[in-house]
Amino acid sequence: MAEKIPPFVVVVPARFGSTRLPGKPLLKISGESMIRRVASRAAQAGAAQVVVATDDERVTRELRGCGDILVCMTRPDHASGSDRIAETATHFGWPDDTVVVNLQGDEPFAPPAGIRAVVATLAGDDAPMATLATPIEHADELFDPNIVKVVRGQSGRALYFTRAPAPWARDAFAANRDVLPPNVPFLRHIGIYAYRAGFLRRLAALPRTPLEQAESLEQLRALEHGFAISVRLTPEPFPPGIDTAEDLARAERWLAAQGPVGS
Repeated sequence: MAEKIPPFVVVVPARFGSTRLPGKPLLKISGESMIRRVASRAAQAGAAQVVVATDDERVTRELRGCGDILVCMTRPDHASGSDRIAETATHFGWPDDTVVVNLQGDEPFAPPAGIRAVVATLAGDDAPMATLATPIEHADELFDPNIVKVVRGQSGRALYFTRAPAPWARDAFAANRDVLPPNVPFLRHIGIYAYRAGFLRRLAALPRTPLEQAESLEQLRALEHGFAISVRLTPEPFPPGIDTAEDLARAERWLAAQGPVGS
């Protein structure tokens, strides 16, 4: 039986000037732009509203005629997607208890069940923020700094997020770093968050923190300021997001392997 979840909105932050993949929102995957694919996944999840928060008119033009997808033009100088979404929440005047999902603009294959799962995680925990993770199965993923790792405690809450390999299996890796040792909870963080609009505005008003800036991971701001983040394993496979040209090529191959259902 499906979990009952509260109504929610999805905001997709879409910064045009990505340093690793410029113009990323408009890059095509099998003929369809990444931002259209992400917004479509959000709509399929049952969101009451889907908003793309961008800093570039080219993204706005790309989304014209794209169903009920809304666009919010935001400042170009935001430090993170959450900061951009906080401006969006203020623009739309969402009440503090509005459940907001941050679905990052480089997650074109986000399963709708995963979007609903992060809402359920927020609703089922008193942590002010929730996110998802999935097991890491290959050593090259663990050692890839473009893949963010999360370490969580027995409570299911995040202990830390990092681009470094974590946790470090000391004895196993001293012998061999090409194979992951069994029974170690290696988890890839998935770029999706849920929070309420009131907390989102509070988070955006806090100063950036040293670890957030060092790792370039916005969620560390919440942890460094003492806020809990609940982490659930995704209920369905969540293909990796797209940060590099290699990721884009892999996405094309993955989509081709899915056939018409995955498009």
